[in-house]
Amino acid sequence: MAVVADLEMDIGAYPHRFLTFEVTRVHLKGLRLNMCAPQHSIRRFEFDHWLLERSGAQVLNHEARRIERRDGRFVIDDRFEWEYLVGAGGTACPVYRGLFREVNPRARTLQAVALEQELPCEWRDGDCHLWFFHKGLPGYSWYVPKADGYLNLGVGAMAARLKDRGDDIRPHWDRFEARLRGRGLIDGGLKLAPQGYAYYLRDGVQRLRLDKAFVIGDAAGLATRDMAEGIGPAVRSGLLAAEAIAGEADYTLETIAAHSLPAGLPRHILEYKLLGRS
Repeated sequence: MAVVADLEMDIGAYPHRFLTFEVTRVHLKGLRLNMCAPQHSIRRFEFDHWLLERSGAQVLNHEARRIERRDGRFVIDDRFEWEYLVGAGGTACPVYRGLFREVNPRARTLQAVALEQELPCEWRDGDCHLWFFHKGLPGYSWYVPKADGYLNLGVGAMAARLKDRGDDIRPHWDRFEARLRGRGLIDGGLKLAPQGYAYYLRDGVQRLRLDKAFVIGDAAGLATRDMAEGIGPAVRSGLLAAEAIAGEADYTLETIAAHSLPAGLPRHILEYKLLGRS
């Protein structure tokens, strides 16, 4: 996985839950295929905390409401002031909203929505499973075991395609849950309560930098066009922004992957099914 290489991670020294899948089970139109490319699962809060600790950065919790430019510096709510500003707040990032929305408007056709839950669960199948386009879903659902008895479940889809046909993601979650129970992948009495979120796939991103302000990851709308995957582009864009601030490189899209899969028919099909073009 590119994230491991980009972060120069020593997997053996990583101190938290880490699970590797050599093969991912792909389900498509009744077919069961094997995707032979190593994938890793982590618990996101552990991974984020580890990154912060490794960085050595001071962390202050504050909900930014107002961003101003004064004498060549950025001022946040009259409380924080600095020469550089990096927007890494996801889809609702205040840096995107305050500085980049006009130069990088987001198209409704690029919005993905998801329902997801991660919960303690003694999973019964140690493989990662992906179900594509089940019952007309313009996206896919996933079953991802995590180390030491945790399980991540989710359904994601393109919002505009759902809305244009009067559909909603919730019935697709209900069918997904029923399918998992019917196959014995989760216990019949297990209570599920997924949380929803939205983000944007990459297309037509014009500006990632305005002078000394930057946007990265989901704040910039960089999720991949075939798998709607966001963590790889987020890590890569964050590293590039840091290098630009340090004066070591330009901050451009050129080395940020727009796709998760290598060039070929599977990537083309997935991109076309999600976006209607490739």
